[in-house]
Amino acid sequence: MKIMSFEEHSAAPDNRSSLTLSNDVDPRSIDLQKLTRIDLEFPKFTDGRAYSQAYLLRRRLGFQGEIRATGDVLIDQLVAMQRTGFDVAVLRQGLDASAAQRQFERYPAFYQGSAAGTLPRFAANSQV
Repeated sequence: MKIMSFEEHSAAPDNRSSLTLSNDVDPRSIDLQKLTRIDLEFPKFTDGRAYSQAYLLRRRLGFQGEIRATGDVLIDQLVAMQRTGFDVAVLRQGLDASAAQRQFERYPAFYQGSAAGTLPRFAANSQV
């Protein structure tokens, strides 16, 4: 997962076909054909509807483009974001992006499947 600071996200112009999706919009209601990036908004860290949107976009709708978390994104949310289908997380203003990478080192593997790796760990290991 790529982690961006708020300043990086704000300064980087993006010419790709993107859409910012409010967390009360059903992703099944939008046309995904020409989109290369979807920004999902976390208005506050306690509102987890964007997790469901990301999972729905990845698993049920088969969206292959970039899914970016924006808004009130905290470091302790990053592992769950990656597991539900996010590619990029834009940290809340004032947070250090270098400290965020340590979250992935703390949790290197999971028993359950995720939006990215759908097989549980025991099944994935048996196919090697």
